Amino acid sequence: MLKIAHHKAYIHPLPEGHRFPMVKYELIEEQLLYEGLITSKNFFKPELASKETVCLAHDELYVESLLHLQLDAKMIRRIGFPLSQKLVDRERYIVDGTIQSAMYAQQFGISFNTAGGTHHAGFDFGEGFCLLNDQAVAASYLYGKHLADRILIIDLDVHQGNGTAHIFQNHSAIFTFSMHCDKNFPFVKERSYLDIPLEVGLSDKTYLTILKQHLDHLFDKINPDFVFYQAGVDILETDKLGKLKISARGVRKRDQMILQTCFDRKTPVQISMGGGYSPHIKDIVNAHVGTFRAAIDIFSF
Repeated sequence: MLKIAHHKAYIHPLPEGHRFPMVKYELIEEQLLYEGLITSKNFFKPELASKETVCLAHDELYVESLLHLQLDAKMIRRIGFPLSQKLVDRERYIVDGTIQSAMYAQQFGISFNTAGGTHHAGFDFGEGFCLLNDQAVAASYLYGKHLADRILIIDLDVHQGNGTAHIFQNHSAIFTFSMHCDKNFPFVKERSYLDIPLEVGLSDKTYLTILKQHLDHLFDKINPDFVFYQAGVDILETDKLGKLKISARGVRKRDQMILQTCFDRKTPVQISMGGGYSPHIKDIVNAHVGTFRAAIDIFSF
């Protein structure tokens, strides 16, 4: 069965006019059910990740400050959300959702979190709407429990996965791959195992050619036994923060390429949603749902 982490806490109230499209987490669930791609039985509800679990990938002092709502004003501005207990709990649910999703992926080949992909959170900082790095914690969990020996994190959000790169910059068995728009946030980049900076305005054909070339090489070189996929849809040409020119069809082909590669190589894959900032919410939701559709088709659910 395709298992999907989802919690009502993912839909967190924000100030009027805030540019983060929080409503998408509710609409992804509704659209999946409306299209009949899944049923309510596919969803599972995560728990609050413990401090000890979160500290597998994050600095204890940063985590303590976060849990006790004692982050300084500069860090809160860097994150971009008003700090509250409900917001911190939301992040802890997302982290546990991705850990449990990874465990299900080992059982069924693939699994999802309807939120997550919080790749701007580094070892001792939050940034860009990310407080805790769900896939980094989950990767550390799998590795620490000897459930995976060589882990590849594929980050195809339009923004570099700087936080994930920061956390694993010196790790010998967790490899980070970020393919992102170069002239875009974050303006100070971290160093991933492999970074592919893309030119502003890049379109489908070139994007997919570059991805295919590096994807095959990475799998051959690393031979991962687990993959985390950050499937941001802010590469869309409609995205107001993206700066690339990838069509909805191009995003679908991207997802199919990643998931077909994992399927063919029998490598379990966990997927978190990542970013998306198109002005029309339907463009964001349809692109995210397309990732689920690709998984259902390729893995024959």
